[in-house]
Amino acid sequence: MKHVAKKRFGQNFLTDQSIITSLVEAISPQPNDLMVEIGPGLGALTKPLLQKLELLHVVEVDRDIISWMQQAYAKNNIAIHHSDALKFDFSALGADLRVVGNLPYNISTPILFHLLDNVSAITDMHFMLQKEVVERMVAAPSTPAYGRLSVMLQYHLHMEYLFTVPPEAFDPAPKVESAFVRCVPHASLPYVANNTALFAKVVLAAFGQRRKTLRNTLKDWLKDEDFSTLQVDSQLRAENLSVADFVKIANYVS
Repeated sequence: MKHVAKKRFGQNFLTDQSIITSLVEAISPQPNDLMVEIGPGLGALTKPLLQKLELLHVVEVDRDIISWMQQAYAKNNIAIHHSDALKFDFSALGADLRVVGNLPYNISTPILFHLLDNVSAITDMHFMLQKEVVERMVAAPSTPAYGRLSVMLQYHLHMEYLFTVPPEAFDPAPKVESAFVRCVPHASLPYVANNTALFAKVVLAAFGQRRKTLRNTLKDWLKDEDFSTLQVDSQLRAENLSVADFVKIANYVS
């Protein structure tokens, strides 16, 4: 199929066969896995996955690609869901779900947060993303890449930066490097927030003005004596706190 990539969908199609082989090996699909691919595109991952799975679910928003898929694939081992991944109920597919995909760069972060809403149904996730986003996902405290995304994902997930993918592996080639990441939900949360919605609000506020100190960004929740009780330096910035620190603050506030 000759398909012109659509900018509004953030389409960049993976074409490098050696990279594709490495991705499939990292995913390690087993015949009975319940797997869903986000944005199958022209089948770079879809085709090798179908060779190993009894059934593959795919979520695709592009009508032209769906029309092509309906003609290109046998109906017996692929389930095509015409939907925006940001609105798709992944948990409706069942438990022990494995999620894979070359995520559109323009909506990759919202998709990651959407998947957190379904995390109880997910076994693991493997994604191709903009390298900068993966660096933020796995970043440690007090490093430039560490931020709200790092904290919110690391609260729920163990993540592993697997390898870097150059622009020339895609058509059209993006202007940035990509990276492949593995995300596995914690079997049990290392640190438990009593109120996850409040935890998310505290993290958002702390990083909302990341150059300001916690004394300023969290003033709606904490006074100087509260910082003393928590044994947290109010002159630190959000980027200096670990996930455990944010959980401790949120639980104190709640």
